[in-house]
Amino acid sequence: MNRALGLYAIAAYSFLHLPLLVLSVFSFNASRFTRWEGWSLKWYSAMAADAALMEAAANSVIIALAATVGATLVGTLCAYGLWKRRVAWLTGSLYLSLVSPEIVTGVALLAFYQWAFRFLDVQLGMHTVVLAHVSFSLAYVVVVVLSRLRTLDPVLEEAAMDLGATPWWAFYRVTLPQLLPGVAAAALLVFTISFDDYVITSLVAGVDSETLPMLIYSTARRGASPVLNAISTVLVVGLGGLILFAERLREA
Repeated sequence: MNRALGLYAIAAYSFLHLPLLVLSVFSFNASRFTRWEGWSLKWYSAMAADAALMEAAANSVIIALAATVGATLVGTLCAYGLWKRRVAWLTGSLYLSLVSPEIVTGVALLAFYQWAFRFLDVQLGMHTVVLAHVSFSLAYVVVVVLSRLRTLDPVLEEAAMDLGATPWWAFYRVTLPQLLPGVAAAALLVFTISFDDYVITSLVAGVDSETLPMLIYSTARRGASPVLNAISTVLVVGLGGLILFAERLREA
């Protein structure tokens, strides 16, 4: 039975990760095609020399950092409030944004922006993308931080308040230090999700806020390019490392 489960796990992981491994190998191929012609780093050099690509990557980093800060701050306080109040239906409603299709969320946000812009002299741009990313990332922060809060003993915070601490000071000095691994894991998860998002971003982005996933998609539609293999390899390694680090922090 154990051997069968092991073989099943190997097959499942191979199905998931073998295409990524092939893509990574061919990112070092000297040929433009899938025929192997030797090792080369020229596609990585071409990636670094592409001004449009670097601008899109910078936009993605800026948006992801801003969304991470906003979603982590608001989501941590929201999780703390739900932990204190323990409202079951409100906690359950958080999962609505997790199960809603991205296209539905994107269309809803676009409709909201179009309605709001009738009264405000504002156009689509980086700010609308950041707000959209904060909105769909909040649930991830709340779920991760709330799971960490449920492992804490509320008596410690009550003891601090009995000794004269205000509720905010007790949260800052007693609860928050214990929450930091969960908060850090949530922040890394939000950064990864925000950096990788395409569907919602493509609906709410302006002409001056093209992100890296949007550029990759538009480039792939014009035809396969070996530069895409190099970009994808960098993204897989970088974001995969962040996810593994976030998981270690969550279990700390």
